[in-house]
Amino acid sequence: MAEDMGSTVPRRQLGRTLRQLRLESQITLDGAADALDCSRQKVWRIECGIGAVRGVDVRAMCELYDATAELTTALVALAGETRSKGWWHAYGDAIPEWFELYVGLETTASRIRRYDESLIPGLLQTRHYARAVYQHRTDLNEEERERLVEIRIQRQALLIRRLPPPPRMDVILSEAALLRVVGSPAAMADQLCHLLRVDDLPSVSIRVLPLSAGLHFGAVAGTFVMLEFPLGSRVIPDPPVIYCESLSGALYLDRSHEFALYEQAWASLDELALDGEQSRHLIGKIIGEVHRG
Repeated sequence: MAEDMGSTVPRRQLGRTLRQLRLESQITLDGAADALDCSRQKVWRIECGIGAVRGVDVRAMCELYDATAELTTALVALAGETRSKGWWHAYGDAIPEWFELYVGLETTASRIRRYDESLIPGLLQTRHYARAVYQHRTDLNEEERERLVEIRIQRQALLIRRLPPPPRMDVILSEAALLRVVGSPAAMADQLCHLLRVDDLPSVSIRVLPLSAGLHFGAVAGTFVMLEFPLGSRVIPDPPVIYCESLSGALYLDRSHEFALYEQAWASLDELALDGEQSRHLIGKIIGEVHRG
């Protein structure tokens, strides 16, 4: 697991530093791309910490931004640390590039908070539930769908890993996600039972936002994930990230005012959600209804 975590932190550190140097130089993304004779997308990817970075590219950017020789040497060395690969790279194109960054962030996070409106989140899904989720992907063949399911199951290892300790994960699920039958009724009942088992883990809390809560801040925010990172050996930890996914990509928000806004949304959800015991009771009640159905 240590190798899995190896490249995400240096990629983010390198990207933030290069972005800051570019802004201090008053150079736009387009201006940097033109000067470096590369695409705007390439500069953006480096600044966002997506993928490994070549030392020669970092040196060229440092020269363009008039960085000191000492800083240039340090950043080129940091680029060398961005090449280690996580377990998910073994699945090749099955994971889109925009999601690779999330998997790395998820693996390095010390705390994960997420609100899900319509589906059980991947880290809590059973294999049968995950298969049913991907059945609508008619653009994929059976082998490709199975690879996606396997990736989802592999990700769940972080909840029970020994070292580093698993992240603290607080999940609030809309009651609608529990009532929606995904796959067969038997598979759905098994999924709900699995939620109760995972909720027993010391690092996991699963709570339910009842439909009776009515309109709330989370309904405006939609499904989102809040990731926070450990201090480790650094004086300042990596900044927290908000992750919001769509069909074709994802948003990664890491500015302080953006995170503060989602903190407000989370506080609203936290206040309206059932407590742990009430949530378990409601899940158990729905399991009984699914069995009767």
